[in-house]
Amino acid sequence: MVNRILVGAHYGLKDWLIQRATAIIMAVYTVIFLVVVGAVGPDSFEAWRAIFANGFMKFATFLFFVSVFYHAWIGVRDIWMDYVKPDGLRLLMMIATATVLVGYAGWAVQILWRM
Repeated sequence: MVNRILVGAHYGLKDWLIQRATAIIMAVYTVIFLVVVGAVGPDSFEAWRAIFANGFMKFATFLFFVSVFYHAWIGVRDIWMDYVKPDGLRLLMMIATATVLVGYAGWAVQILWRM
């Protein structure tokens, strides 16, 4: 049996670092997206579709969405842990949140790779 320390100086540090890393990924993607859109100046559906037909842009967009969903998971999970006291209700809220976020990730894959 492994004894886990649930409190202490490093509790939450990993989640804090992951949220910062995902925020950096989202910021870098935003800059890349704005540069691409500024350079291409898409004025039609076909132009927008061409931007996301590029393999790099598809991957970068998917990485952005995964970062958003993971970032959101950590934040919302912490809200549930801090403010929802009944364990059963907290578990239900966490399962619902995870289900919605995984569903959104699947939807993002469908949109990006259906093109």
